[in-house]
Amino acid sequence: MAIRHAVVAGQFYPASHGECTEEISEFIKEITLPEGLPEQIAAGIVPHAGWVFSGKTAATVFEAIRKKNERVDTFVIFGAAHSFYGEEPAVYDKGAWQTPLGQAQIDEDLARAIVATPAAAASCGSHGYEHSIEVQVPMVQHLFEGAKIVPVLTPPVEGAVALGEAVGDIIRGQADKRIVCIGSTDLTHYGPRYGFEPQGVGPEAVRWAKNVNDKEFIDFALKLDPEKMMKSAAARSNACGPGAAAATVAAAKKLGKTTGMLLEHINSNEVMLEKMGQTSQESVGYAAIVF
Repeated sequence: MAIRHAVVAGQFYPASHGECTEEISEFIKEITLPEGLPEQIAAGIVPHAGWVFSGKTAATVFEAIRKKNERVDTFVIFGAAHSFYGEEPAVYDKGAWQTPLGQAQIDEDLARAIVATPAAAASCGSHGYEHSIEVQVPMVQHLFEGAKIVPVLTPPVEGAVALGEAVGDIIRGQADKRIVCIGSTDLTHYGPRYGFEPQGVGPEAVRWAKNVNDKEFIDFALKLDPEKMMKSAAARSNACGPGAAAATVAAAKKLGKTTGMLLEHINSNEVMLEKMGQTSQESVGYAAIVF
């Protein structure tokens, strides 16, 4: 059986079972979900930085799903492609992913159905060093016992929208299985370290990155406009996983969703100030959205 071993445990999130579950439980204690969540959540957008920065934001989406969905059999997790430069989304289609919490099994039937479309190809090897999906898997394991996964690396190409639409159609045809789509993306990476500082440096520039640049991408997501999400990211560098997020929104749209709900929008500077009492001239945006 193909096993994808954890590569960022001990870096992006804890390396032991006990530390992982304790940290997730602490996130859950800190979360206050808003009123008016969708009756059943079909999809969500989560960040993928180290848990110390964005773990609570990601956990907010998973907790909302847990509160509103009776069960989840499988999560299709569309991931950003930081180190994969293929033109076609890559599906990890067999075996399991190993994390400190054990093995998360691949939903091989669903993976085969996705690979059978023109929108994606099977490629387990493409997932070797990518963290954007891995950091979500322990949360799935801890909060949704027995749930399977289908990891899909989704580069920012036009085919990302077609992929989401294809997955949405597949899910609609599997009424006996509860499937939720997750899109993994961080937002604007701002400052000299990232080579992106159109507003200069300083607090006002960091606020612009969140309140203007991030907001445009978020607004298109909330309006379920995946094409404009992709165009916005290309023009404004306001997402590192626009393909993953756009595929998620396209799937949600196919599943009958007409609007999204923003649960949280923060940046790394705000987290640093709260946890460490300091800020930086760089920032990264994080959003929690459900559909």
